[in-house]
Amino acid sequence: MNIEELREYCIFKKGVTESLPFGPETLVFKVMDKVFLLTTMEGSPLQFNVKCDPEKAIELRDKYPCVLPGYHMNKKHWNTIIVDGSVSIKLLHEWITDSYNLVISGLTRKAKQELMELK
Repeated sequence: MNIEELREYCIFKKGVTESLPFGPETLVFKVMDKVFLLTTMEGSPLQFNVKCDPEKAIELRDKYPCVLPGYHMNKKHWNTIIVDGSVSIKLLHEWITDSYNLVISGLTRKAKQELMELK
């Protein structure tokens, strides 16, 4: 997976916006104004941060060397994923989708309704 593929996968999801609120090097993806993924525009290999259930975050870190505590994030709720080829694209997509869904689950009822009404 490269940065373009990551961007396409994220932006395709319902209600997602992208921005550069921290400067030109950090791309942020939000659903209904809530962050679910951050990535750097530079560096190799590609790395990104995703939100994760705290218990699952620890399990993933123990099982996969490419999963680390979230860099510059709350380590309890965020993982940094290093895209080094050691896990499948399918698994990367699963972790991104889990982050997206976790953020949606924390939205207000009104925000969830607005999201459902988007085309």
